[in-house]
Amino acid sequence: MHELQKKLMNLANKKNLSELTLRDIGEGVGLGREKPQIIKHHLQQLVKRGLLKNKDGKYFLISPQEENKKSGLISLPIYGMANCGEALSLAEDQVQGYLKVSPSILKKKKNIFVVRAKGNSMNKTLIGRENIDDGDYVLIDAESKNPENGDCVLSIIDGAANIKRFRKDQDRGLIMLLSESTSNYEPIYIHQDDVESYSVAGKVVGVLKN
Repeated sequence: MHELQKKLMNLANKKNLSELTLRDIGEGVGLGREKPQIIKHHLQQLVKRGLLKNKDGKYFLISPQEENKKSGLISLPIYGMANCGEALSLAEDQVQGYLKVSPSILKKKKNIFVVRAKGNSMNKTLIGRENIDDGDYVLIDAESKNPENGDCVLSIIDGAANIKRFRKDQDRGLIMLLSESTSNYEPIYIHQDDVESYSVAGKVVGVLKN
């Protein structure tokens, strides 16, 4: 997400954008009052992402709960990309958009979020009946942060998001993050003494093909 769009979303969470002019909004995000068309462009990009709505030229923050009631679908927050090779893609705390899915797709409805897979190092991994290819939407259960051996997890390593198969060697005090791919990818090893640079963001519970 563009840095200005992050600032716009932060402002939208603090103030009612519909009560502000484009120049007011520009001032509120530190761009000044002289570039309303730039502000309008980025607001429209946020509308396309499903984060804001535009009604008669006024911008409103979207409530996923309200949208779910209207459409009957569930809006899952998308938190950017997760690398399926090395841990290279930085994790984003900012919601990048929403993925609308039918409730019947989800066994569990609460605390599920989405990342986009980057790379093919997990293209032999089956989650249900689907593998994980580059660009796929990967569903993460944010409540499952204590994985068992064999679980597929979203890890955060030095601030970078990574999807791998989880293994723990208790005797050696090692966490092993394994690829399952048609190509060869080296595993990632995390020692228990270095866990301050490693965390589990959740368990992979589903894949929606792009």
